[in-house]
Amino acid sequence: MQNNKTVVFFLIKFFGTYLILFLIYSWYLNSKQNKIEIFACAPITKTVAIQTSKLLNFLGYNAKVEQHSEEVSMKLFINDTYIARIIEGCNSISIIILFISFIIAFANTFKVTALYVLFGSLIIYGTNIIRVTIISIALYKYPEYEKLLHDVVFPSIIYGVTFLLWFVWVRYFSKLKK
Repeated sequence: MQNNKTVVFFLIKFFGTYLILFLIYSWYLNSKQNKIEIFACAPITKTVAIQTSKLLNFLGYNAKVEQHSEEVSMKLFINDTYIARIIEGCNSISIIILFISFIIAFANTFKVTALYVLFGSLIIYGTNIIRVTIISIALYKYPEYEKLLHDVVFPSIIYGVTFLLWFVWVRYFSKLKK
């Protein structure tokens, strides 16, 4: 019976946290994005696009981003060639919400959990900037592999890092191991 309580409590904490964070993020997107007439991305998506552009420039590519005029996305250019559009799904927030929900479902003390959520979220966000940068370079150099790169290779990076962070949490920090 205790195992059932543990599973049910985990599910309640996971889905409860996920729902709350999802609703907050949905409100944020609805209040910050403009989907009619003059399109505008949410600030977090713009920030990811700008940081990707800066990293590309640091790596020696002539990169720039601009707001797409026909949809809610940022257009990414390398050497004046339109490479990709950066949309809300590219900003890693949905993955961070999933990550946080899992960590809270296996919470430790408030301090340990809060610190792990903070640093884990920063690791996922940083990994995402590197991922978007690398996929941009790959699309610039190998556009014929767009589907494979975008749909298979690069999602595995962000999900792999998230899974690794979950594994470390459960193995070394969560109360479950005790």
